Amino acid sequence: MTNIPDSHPRKSSLLSRQKIVDGAKRGLLADSAMIAHGRGEAYDYLLGERTTSSASIAIREAAARLLRAVSPVISMNGNSTVLAGAEAIKIAAIVGCPIEVNIYYRTEERMTRLVNELESMREELLASSPRAERDAISRVEILGLVSDGRIRGLEGPRSLCSADGIEKADVVLVPLEDGDRCEALIALGKEVIAIDLNPLSRTSRTATVTIVDEVSRALSGIVNELHSKPEPSIWDNKNTLKDALEVMGNSYLRI
Repeated sequence: MTNIPDSHPRKSSLLSRQKIVDGAKRGLLADSAMIAHGRGEAYDYLLGERTTSSASIAIREAAARLLRAVSPVISMNGNSTVLAGAEAIKIAAIVGCPIEVNIYYRTEERMTRLVNELESMREELLASSPRAERDAISRVEILGLVSDGRIRGLEGPRSLCSADGIEKADVVLVPLEDGDRCEALIALGKEVIAIDLNPLSRTSRTATVTIVDEVSRALSGIVNELHSKPEPSIWDNKNTLKDALEVMGNSYLRI
């Protein structure tokens, strides 16, 4: 996969697909990870595999709310770690917040592997980043192995979280979220910033701010926006979802 020419129109998508394949082989992902990724790819086709104008606005709003938050946290699952773990660490370094590994199909083995994966990514960033950024990167805390918190409103393993992460947070950035947890977090009074390629999902419709975009593009966009220090706006999430649906519908009509 590394020999794909830059001129290939779907190079980024093919490389992301290979990351999922490699991550599954390494035991980082649940058995259903490839299904979830393929479903997302289908929506991304309809977006033209690009960040739309409404997604760009949502990305800016997400950056603004992360900067305003008192106790923000970035919640990462297997797919988002494999696809965009380094970008999440960059965001956490700029905002000054922890990252929490929190997965649906929770096993101690997968949790340990994902935490170790993020810690390895952090070390790689430290080795390649300018000196001025290294202190902030080194301070990014990777949570998840200790489940001393709870998400009220959920039952079973899905309710487990870190007391210093999701339980404490006022703003939660959750790439590739599931609807039940998103609803529970909103019910607890937290702001949820979701990245979801499906504008019709329960997550997209429930979240405070939904970025309808591919996760690595969205997180890279947040990194860029954080440097401009945007201010939060009066946000209407329904408009973002309507625009995404219009883009997808227009894409279908052009076939």
